Amino acid sequence: MTNEQQLKLQAFFDSELPEAEAREVAALLARDAEATVLLGELKNTRRALDGFEKGVTLPEAREFFWSKIQGEIERSAPTPQPVESVSVFAILRRWLVPAGAVAALAIVGLIATRQFTPAKHLVATPSIVTELADSSAFTYQDKDAGVTLVWFSVPADKNPFAEVDGATILQ
Repeated sequence: MTNEQQLKLQAFFDSELPEAEAREVAALLARDAEATVLLGELKNTRRALDGFEKGVTLPEAREFFWSKIQGEIERSAPTPQPVESVSVFAILRRWLVPAGAVAALAIVGLIATRQFTPAKHLVATPSIVTELADSSAFTYQDKDAGVTLVWFSVPADKNPFAEVDGATILQ
């Protein structure tokens, strides 16, 4: 049974249908057991509710009573709040506070990594120093080992060293 048929059956029970539609619903009741059961339920419901509203009376006129209810509904309805304008400072603060926090974390991270990794300019590396471009002496310094070496480069035909009293000296 469709919803439309159920509504027509209720209208038939309340005697609200025109003659032609009332005959159609009567024919439906004759051939459909489900429609007959529904009509019986509608009759039982009406009998159960028959005496329910008889003792209820309103203290004032019906229109006045309902106008009071409508007034309460309108009063309890939420009133729209005016939209507050947002200042430019508030918009900037919304973005600058997180950006400042990220920048502070980045700076702390950089400082922390600098503390635990040696800087390249602080690591002692061996160095070679020559004072003149045509000099035949080279100085090698290793600060980590605490060693300084001087290297003389002379042609093979010249011997800059001489033996004096059993010691070799530079001439």
